Amino acid sequence: MTLKRFLTVFLAGCIFAGCLTGCGSNKAAADISVEDTEYYQKFKDDGISINVYNWGEYIPDGADGSVNINEEFTKLTGIKVNYSTYATNEELYAKLKAGAANYDIIIPSDYMISRMISEDMLEEINMDNIPNYKHIMDKFKKVEYDVEERYSVPYTWGTVGIIYDKDTVDLSEDEIDWDVLWNSEYKDDILMFDNPRDAFAIAETMLGYSLNTEDEGELRASAEKLKEQKSIVQAYVMDEIFDKMSAGEAMFAPYYAGDAVTLMSEYDNLGFVMPKSGTNLFVDAICIPKGAKQKEAAEMYINFLTEPEVALEIAEYIGYSTPNAATFELLDDEIKNDGISYPDDEYLDMHTTVFKNLSPEANKLMQDLWTEIKSDK
Repeated sequence: MTLKRFLTVFLAGCIFAGCLTGCGSNKAAADISVEDTEYYQKFKDDGISINVYNWGEYIPDGADGSVNINEEFTKLTGIKVNYSTYATNEELYAKLKAGAANYDIIIPSDYMISRMISEDMLEEINMDNIPNYKHIMDKFKKVEYDVEERYSVPYTWGTVGIIYDKDTVDLSEDEIDWDVLWNSEYKDDILMFDNPRDAFAIAETMLGYSLNTEDEGELRASAEKLKEQKSIVQAYVMDEIFDKMSAGEAMFAPYYAGDAVTLMSEYDNLGFVMPKSGTNLFVDAICIPKGAKQKEAAEMYINFLTEPEVALEIAEYIGYSTPNAATFELLDDEIKNDGISYPDDEYLDMHTTVFKNLSPEANKLMQDLWTEIKSDK
């Protein structure tokens, strides 16, 4: 059973059960249980709204039979959610740095959270207002990007690998690693990340460098490696990968495991390889940007997203791995054991690296080199 089909059946069961038994006092409109209904009533009649800035395709929005999480939050709390999306951490950072908009909630990745903390771009979260933080797995607490647990609450985690078309690729999974993305035999059938940190990480892995290198020579060598690839790349993409891979317009694309799970649940011809040579393990976490106008309402939203049943809807719909222990126990065994959403500890320990925040000098050099790569004819 695919993730989205499972979700549709699950929701239908919930609705049917609700018709038979009625909604209890602690039920949201879609029959999602929350642990303390009274907690969510504080701003019920105040006409408050919050501005949420999140990745694309990163929350159930009512499509494909899913619950619209933002609408359910509004029904429960009276707080309206103004929701918009971005494609990369760098896009998020640039918009916040420019002061182009005011947000109450953002969901950056680990290394970007560290950078934003260092540049005083985040508010400290009052964890007393996040009682559901108790559900977050210990291995996602006191992590390097937020050691004191003051600025972030984990939302999802995952790894990066290679999505490929099993119907057209003449290689076994054991034969697929990062070097396939440089194989001229597949010219114009290769997609590549359209953001520097993920793209450089692949080149750094191939060259035997740390994914967190700040060495100028190694960064320049990685850039040269990416330039070598450019002539066979069909397109640099982010969310466009969904349309291109599903339409059979490419044979290989590096991307995030959660999105691979979603694509594979809908298209039997697509497979996913976690490279043996190494890859990135990432955590995306919920933060409140400096100057947020509705900080306490934003903290209520964070708590809602970490309700076990809400986090279950999120994990099953978007395909990414949950850091919520209570939610993990609710997952279908097929998802727990798919080997992609939840790789075994041996692979994670031996073959994955978490991005660290690079120095301002290294960040600037990487961005400048990336601009050069993209503009090089």
